Amino acid sequence: MKRYMAVFLLLIMSLTFLSGCWSKKELNDLALVSAVGLDLDKQGRFVGTFQFINPGNVTGGFQGGGGGQGNAVSVYSSKGDNMDEVSRRMSTKVSRNLYYAHANLVVISDELAKKKGVLPILDAFDRDATFRNTATIVIAHHVKAADLVKTLTAIDKIPANKMIKLLRFSERVWGGTMNVMIMDVIRDLTDDGKQPVISGFNLKGSGETGKTTQSIMQTTPESAPQIGGLALFKGGKLTGWLYGSQARGVVWTLNKIKKTDINLSKKGKKEAIAFEVIRQNTKISAFKIDGETHLKVKVDTEGNIGETKVPVNLKDPMVIKQLEDGFEKVIEKEITSAITAAQKKKTDIFGFGDAVHRSQPKTWKRISDKWDDTYFAKAKVEVEADAFVRRTALRNNSFLSDVE
Repeated sequence: MKRYMAVFLLLIMSLTFLSGCWSKKELNDLALVSAVGLDLDKQGRFVGTFQFINPGNVTGGFQGGGGGQGNAVSVYSSKGDNMDEVSRRMSTKVSRNLYYAHANLVVISDELAKKKGVLPILDAFDRDATFRNTATIVIAHHVKAADLVKTLTAIDKIPANKMIKLLRFSERVWGGTMNVMIMDVIRDLTDDGKQPVISGFNLKGSGETGKTTQSIMQTTPESAPQIGGLALFKGGKLTGWLYGSQARGVVWTLNKIKKTDINLSKKGKKEAIAFEVIRQNTKISAFKIDGETHLKVKVDTEGNIGETKVPVNLKDPMVIKQLEDGFEKVIEKEITSAITAAQKKKTDIFGFGDAVHRSQPKTWKRISDKWDDTYFAKAKVEVEADAFVRRTALRNNSFLSDVE
């Protein structure tokens, strides 16, 4: 009997070590934040625009703006001198606690990024226990961040998800953009050998039209977010933009290309032959020649012939070699153009400084303080690309050879 009593008392005492629901939060008491947009007002204060998920309206229906009886999201704004004040002032408009665990997008206006930079903003998000540092960060280009956050989207009911999917798909297929997370920017900001680079978004159409459900009820929405270039940063502040082939040159150099398409002119026709890149590998190195530091970018890539607009003998190894040489020149030109543009802005977004640090630690200790403004801006960078045509798809010579 005593034995059973001892076991019973032991079980009772063990209950005191079990945690209870002391920190529980009811769903009805939470405002689920899906995106945050940040602008500046005329007085230089932060304007935070919060995109909240309406759980009851997310499921059901086919339109992107919402399901059920209303929109999938609601948007409210507040102002403050810092991010903490912006968040707390939201309590005057939203009757629930702001919950950031589902926030996966931060949109910062180019005006704010130029004038105040991203340092104070990222510090606030990095400190918040519920905010994920894996959230995507983008720069609103030629448009207010609030307009992007307020714009309803078709197909994807939650606008934040639409923008992120668009960014990731473009990164995977075209290669002119990158999905940059908050932790990536923080890492680059604390790295004295590399500066951040962030993808930009602009708005096709009017911001006023984009926040109405009538826009997404059409087969082609009047307003929609679209990707617009890469933003260069220096010291945490926006310093310039790169577009098109220069933007892709940045992605080449950063070893972020997954798939893309390179077009080569042939026989008097522009973009006559398409090269589908299926894999690539980029290495950045630093070395000394006669006591002077030189930088090198080496790209190895392979792919398939995706299209030909002119008759070419793809069975001939010499023709394939000529095409590979042409593709290599296009890649080298894009990378060189991107590096030259970054050197003019005096911002090393590629990580050449890290390469110098690894290979020449003593030299780096001496020049690190002046790397961006003096050494990187004047550095000689050698670019070498090696392209290999793996396949010619389902046929060798095109039927154009017989037609013409």
